[in-house]
Amino acid sequence: MSIRTERVASLIRQELGTILSREFSGSKEFGFATVTETRMTPDLRVARIHVSIMGSPEKQEKTMKYIQNQKGHYRSVLSSRISLRFTPTLEFFHDTSLDNAMHIEELIKQIHKNDKKPDDV
Repeated sequence: MSIRTERVASLIRQELGTILSREFSGSKEFGFATVTETRMTPDLRVARIHVSIMGSPEKQEKTMKYIQNQKGHYRSVLSSRISLRFTPTLEFFHDTSLDNAMHIEELIKQIHKNDKKPDDV
């Protein structure tokens, strides 16, 4: 990525992170959503946003559907906050890397828990 695409991606990640944290803070209906990564196409027309969602699988699914349905709203809010020639089209993806890392950590804990120390002879 060029420096410009990295700057725009960083700015969008920061602004969307603020928007999502305000929108979902204190909500019992939805999971807690954070923007983990943003990638821009070279022409800055499309932003691919990876979102990590904390909560039960049902809340994660419900939150992701809500975010997908509101992407037009998020785009208009971004256009008022960021001065760009074109406001990029937003594509949201559910980032499960945190869930995968937690699962792997649990597996490692189980392995170490099941390990028996050798008896001293």
